[in-house]
Amino acid sequence: MGLRPRNGTSWLCGCERLSLSIYDRPRTPEHLVPSSVFACPLACATEPKTKSDQVRSAMSSAKKVQLQERVRLPRTAWKLADLAVLFLLLALLARRAASLLDLRVGGGGGMPPPCTWCWLAALVCEAWFTFVWLLNMNGKWSPVRFDTHPERLSERGDELPAVDMFVTTADPKLEPPAVTVNTVLSLLALDYPAGKLACYVSDDGCSAVTCYALREAAGFAKLWVPFCKKHMVAVRAPFVYFSGAPVERTAAADAEFQRDWTFMKKEYEKLVSRIENADEESLVRRGDGEFAEFVGADRRNHPTIIKVLRDRRSKSSEAAGDDGIPSLVYISREKSPRHHHHFKAGAMNVLTRVSAVLTNAPIMLNVDCDMFANNPQVALHAMCLLLGFDDESHCGFAQAPQKFYGALKDDPFGNQMQVVYEKFGFGIAGLQGMFYGGTGCFHRRKVIYGAPPDSSTDVQLRRVIGSPSYKELQKKFGTSKELIESARSTMSGDTVFAAATLDLSSRIEEAKEVSACSYEAGTCWGQEVGWVYGSMTEDVLTGQRIHAAGWRTVLLNPDPPAFLGGAPTGGPASLTQYKRWATGVLEIIFSRNNPVLLCISKHLEFRQCLAYHVIDVWALRAPFEMCYALLGPYCLLANRSFLPKVSEPGFLIPVALFLTYNVYNFSEYMDSRLSARAWWNNHRMQRIVSSSAWLLAFLTVVLKTLGLSETVFEVTRKEQQSPSSDGDAGAGDADPGRFTFDASPVFVPPTALTVVNVVAVAVGAWRAAVVGAVPGGPGVGEFVCCGWLVLCLWPFVRGLVGMGSYGIPWSVKLKAGLLVAAFVHLCTRT
Repeated sequence: MGLRPRNGTSWLCGCERLSLSIYDRPRTPEHLVPSSVFACPLACATEPKTKSDQVRSAMSSAKKVQLQERVRLPRTAWKLADLAVLFLLLALLARRAASLLDLRVGGGGGMPPPCTWCWLAALVCEAWFTFVWLLNMNGKWSPVRFDTHPERLSERGDELPAVDMFVTTADPKLEPPAVTVNTVLSLLALDYPAGKLACYVSDDGCSAVTCYALREAAGFAKLWVPFCKKHMVAVRAPFVYFSGAPVERTAAADAEFQRDWTFMKKEYEKLVSRIENADEESLVRRGDGEFAEFVGADRRNHPTIIKVLRDRRSKSSEAAGDDGIPSLVYISREKSPRHHHHFKAGAMNVLTRVSAVLTNAPIMLNVDCDMFANNPQVALHAMCLLLGFDDESHCGFAQAPQKFYGALKDDPFGNQMQVVYEKFGFGIAGLQGMFYGGTGCFHRRKVIYGAPPDSSTDVQLRRVIGSPSYKELQKKFGTSKELIESARSTMSGDTVFAAATLDLSSRIEEAKEVSACSYEAGTCWGQEVGWVYGSMTEDVLTGQRIHAAGWRTVLLNPDPPAFLGGAPTGGPASLTQYKRWATGVLEIIFSRNNPVLLCISKHLEFRQCLAYHVIDVWALRAPFEMCYALLGPYCLLANRSFLPKVSEPGFLIPVALFLTYNVYNFSEYMDSRLSARAWWNNHRMQRIVSSSAWLLAFLTVVLKTLGLSETVFEVTRKEQQSPSSDGDAGAGDADPGRFTFDASPVFVPPTALTVVNVVAVAVGAWRAAVVGAVPGGPGVGEFVCCGWLVLCLWPFVRGLVGMGSYGIPWSVKLKAGLLVAAFVHLCTRT
């Protein structure tokens, strides 16, 4: 018939057609791969009629090739330890309640009550701690991991879905353009068909320097991407790659590689020099050419600026022979004082709409500007998860854990979260799925559009039943005809390849239409469609909506790590980040998106609902933990007690709980291959964050709920840190792990708490030495509590006598002093 199988493949008819790889390979299941979709020589009746049907059929057949494995992780010993801590918490509550009842009925052997309201406050706080422990137990109880096999996708290049990659930046001073450029270059060089990748950069700072940097990066990519693929570079962010000596090669390849490496390093240094020497005013002052649109533009009030910096579909790219490099588009969305821009969520929704009318890939990846692709095969690993389930509802998105490069040794600021991801992250992966973390996530576009899971395998039936009408789409997505058509194809499951076939530049006007700040008015954007508004943590809120729709999600955790970013250093940056997170998740609790409501009214599973509360209650923990932290100083200053005496039987319960909990927590760090110092740093930062960032987040949301203030989005400073593996200090910073301070209100509460505990220990020790023990007075427990808090707050003790950025500013000391004076006055009056 004139048709012959290529490369030794075999023909099988129908929608279940498979091909066998080269005959000399073993005929085992792992070598079964989907064939390229040829016309069936027998013209069987079941042959798909359209190209998208053919590709979908092959992808369906490929599911028989196991692309991913769900592996349960053993946790028996940890479960027993969980139950031991829970038992001690319940024993403490029972003992506390029994003591209060005895005091209420006049028991206690005629002894005067030590401090009834103190014991009652302690009971409430300890009940809260028990509740939080139960939430954490639930999240850690059923850990799983997903193993991926990207090598089994190696012969499926024509059938891989297209991916639109989003990078967001908001401030060129806090997020230097050189950092963004490295992230973009790492994405452009991924091991994935270049024709199925497009990178979009959202610049909410409307910076001509950022646009210039990306334009220069687009030119450098013509050299960088071929170099990476020719020499199989492992890490494709240039600043990381060139931070060390070139990798040794064989003698034959060494000379050519050394020449290429030296040339590329010089070109990269030139690129960095041009970016760092670029000046906003000089670029805009020209008033013509590429930067004319930036003339007179204010970051809070300007029209949309969209520039196609690299279009692989254009004839010029084909003529130049550099069509192996993905497209690159710069976007600065329209801003106006009359419209709320909704922070990062608004930027993500604009990126979603603009990409829909330009490339409309069915998969979307979003990363922060400092989160470069550390594993060049990350997209293939993600496809193993997105394509590896028989039912797509099992993988609405694939989220990679946040990991960091050049991280400081022993995590002095407690923000590297390695134990959190290894213990809690794998645990929730075994429930309804991983939370959306805001970066390093591969989404199905239809999931972001609010489509519910569709387990139907009948494509034609899904087209008839699942295709919404034009009016429904217009109400949800807005008036843009191009966006509606792309949304229709996405929602009906037709989009396997990117929809656009024309040059990207030919659709700039359509893209500007959907990026206008008034476009979302009267639509479902920000509620049922896109990233959800209403919280500063739009990632958590959007993930909750996806889970509430019935989707399950997976944890993407390849080796080496998928993405690496920069962790904030210093006190101000770290606490600012924690405050923003805690504010956002508490806004969710006080809204109609509360996980409890979603569990009752939608498809959020009960255990997943409880898992969300682990982070949603961060700010709610602050008042309870602050109250408990103040009980010790209060009792020492007021000569009262809230803990059992050494001579009482109940004294062993809090001692056993204190030791068991800390040994449990310490063991988690040892199990995660971290040091004892890392455990201590994270433990003390937990106390610091609770009394500072979480407490201010709680007050901020309360004031917002009462209509007395509005939340303000604070961008965390991004720095291109040294990617050295040991995380030691660079030459320019004598002690980067030492806590730094500024005049922010976030430092006032922990400073006051530090001074109160120091004063309380001094007063209590003096009274014990001069007066001696009195009935109902403080005992060893109160001294241990205050002493332990002083150790946890030791950075603030040093800050009280420190100088420069290592010292607490006098304005903070003054405000803290007033709070301490008020507290001491309250204690002495009672």
